[in-house]
Amino acid sequence: MLPAAPVPPEGERLDAVTADGRQVSGILQHQAYPTGAADLLWSAAEVWQLFPFIGETGTAGLDTLLRAWRARLAGETPGADSACMVNWPSQDAEAIRAFLDHGFVPISTLAVRKSPPQPVPACGVTLRHAEPSDLEDVVALATATFAYTDLVGSRKRANTAELLTPQLEQKLRDRGPIWLAERDGEVAGLAECGWIESTPDSWAADLLPHGRWGYVNNVVTAPHVRGGGVGQALMSLVHNEFHREGAIGTYLYYNPPNPLSSVFWHRQGYRPLWTIWEVQPASALR
Repeated sequence: MLPAAPVPPEGERLDAVTADGRQVSGILQHQAYPTGAADLLWSAAEVWQLFPFIGETGTAGLDTLLRAWRARLAGETPGADSACMVNWPSQDAEAIRAFLDHGFVPISTLAVRKSPPQPVPACGVTLRHAEPSDLEDVVALATATFAYTDLVGSRKRANTAELLTPQLEQKLRDRGPIWLAERDGEVAGLAECGWIESTPDSWAADLLPHGRWGYVNNVVTAPHVRGGGVGQALMSLVHNEFHREGAIGTYLYYNPPNPLSSVFWHRQGYRPLWTIWEVQPASALR
């Protein structure tokens, strides 16, 4: 499922040599997000991201490159809201040892699903497409997700609802792929999704095979109905709708430390493809 390796991106080049004389390289990018940027919902305010090119050097090569990165950051003064980040294929076990030795944790995983549609289970809920008039309920459920994931990987932002509302309001107006589950006349669950085209030279082509993908951005059930099949019913509907509209598969991000999502998404047929490794703050890189 991994796409072809992309060409190196723009950025600062790092070079290092392993103990046995093999050269490894990487491209380092630096990004600072301003106050009010929606990216702050899932990202530190200041991020150094490394794109490693280590060939067949395995653990030793990545370890050497991460040491060079640490030396490069010695002259920086990152604040508390900062991170070092690497996006790496999830099944490359040789890399895991190097990441752990340098203080990285698996903060997020991109998982994919290419399974066929599935019947929607009967669990006493009504499923429907969200309307503009549902904005208050949609924002409330979406914000509740971030309140929980703050415990297991995301960053707590006091203005989460303020950052979420404009994009959710626009998506509702555009009749975007947002679905609600209702039980006894009350909203019990949300699936907020989108469409992504992986085409040559697009950012998505670095992560996914070419084609039209369904993106599952935010799925949440109300606390009082969790464990009752509401989430599974919503996702069965989502998978069927995306399949009907021509998606070659669906993908999403989840936090591996999350005791709910790390079980739920695998049961829905998702498998890890990329893992985002982070050190927070950036000064903790060792």
